[in-house]
Amino acid sequence: MSGIANHVEVAPPGVAQPARGGLPMLLRRAPERIVAPLIALLLLAAWEFATHVLDVPEFILPQPEAVWSALIGGLSHGAFDRGGYWYHAGITVYESVAGLVLGSVVGAVLGFAFGASRGLERSVYPFIIAFQALPKVALAPLLVIWFGLGFNGKIYITAIITFFPVLIAALAGSHAVDPDRLDLARSCNARPLQIMRKIVIPSAMPFLFAGLNVASALAVLGAIVGEFVGARAGLGMLLIQYDQAMEIAPLFAILIILGIIGFALNQSVRIVERRVCFWAQRRDLTSL
Repeated sequence: MSGIANHVEVAPPGVAQPARGGLPMLLRRAPERIVAPLIALLLLAAWEFATHVLDVPEFILPQPEAVWSALIGGLSHGAFDRGGYWYHAGITVYESVAGLVLGSVVGAVLGFAFGASRGLERSVYPFIIAFQALPKVALAPLLVIWFGLGFNGKIYITAIITFFPVLIAALAGSHAVDPDRLDLARSCNARPLQIMRKIVIPSAMPFLFAGLNVASALAVLGAIVGEFVGARAGLGMLLIQYDQAMEIAPLFAILIILGIIGFALNQSVRIVERRVCFWAQRRDLTSL
């Protein structure tokens, strides 16, 4: 041990140590900074190869340059110009976020209520499963008829699609609470609402955010389904128009925007998760 200690060099105070690790260390600590761009470049190279070398027809797969031109052209319009993408993207984002919030609140409340009452769970849960099994595409026309072509129908469709993952996550989190903690709280004469607020909900937060991560990815899908059925604005309406006109390059540009919106929603949920559930984050094994 003394021999090993003699070979350890300690930098004098005030002298910066040289950076260690370089690229291998970056791959261990943040592999997404290297792997994700490489995957994007590979996908773009495959796209270029398919359109320029394999001569895939334009109506099947447009060239990346055409999609880029359509994307830049649509984004060059003002935020309130109905001829551009910003206006319609704002409509879709609003419907997605509002539906996600509504569906998540309803799902979380029902999930915790079912977790607190097994009788309520056994009585109501089968009907929720049966409702969830219904195709949402079939429900969308009814909701549009009931609530019109405005925002309400799309928000409710999005809420229906997003509430079930949150419901299941909240219910699983309620069932995963340590029974000893509940028994201890009851022995101290804690009221049911206190137990729910102080023990059940904090313990179930990691489960709840797992459901929210899934729901955030489904929120954009719900808004688009509603806009497919009937809408005056939104990216889903543009998709229908471009599909009917066989304008494939702008259609691909809209798909790229939808992917960015879905990713941004999911990342927003993950940022909130890191702040709320900082105590339950996974250990970073790459730092060992």
